[in-house]
Amino acid sequence: MRASEFITEGKPAHHGDIPGGAESAMTSTHLARDQGGYDRTNWLNRAMMAAAMHDGRSKKPLSKDQMDPASWVEKYNTMHAYTKEEENMIHGAMKTIGSESHHVVSDHPSTETPDTHKVSPVKAFQGYR
Repeated sequence: MRASEFITEGKPAHHGDIPGGAESAMTSTHLARDQGGYDRTNWLNRAMMAAAMHDGRSKKPLSKDQMDPASWVEKYNTMHAYTKEEENMIHGAMKTIGSESHHVVSDHPSTETPDTHKVSPVKAFQGYR
């Protein structure tokens, strides 16, 4: 046995061949993934969102005004604590198993967004204030 038969480091990855006859039945086909191939599911979701928003008249990218190329979450999961105890549980769990984490929203109670109606837009009628 030669070393090249069992040493795989540095060898280019082998991709399987398209099954016989399948290529002739295919239309334009692309293989794609995020750079590095770490989170293909999130990347495919974002790519197809961009495709759905594109007009298809050119190959130009969408502007950032049309679509942000990344979500605020991107390749992270989110954890939402509702109580101080849950907040402590999350911090303790991340310290226990090790984590790359960022506390993006400070610990505060949930509040209504500024565009939420604080006064009913319906005019009162007899029997109701």
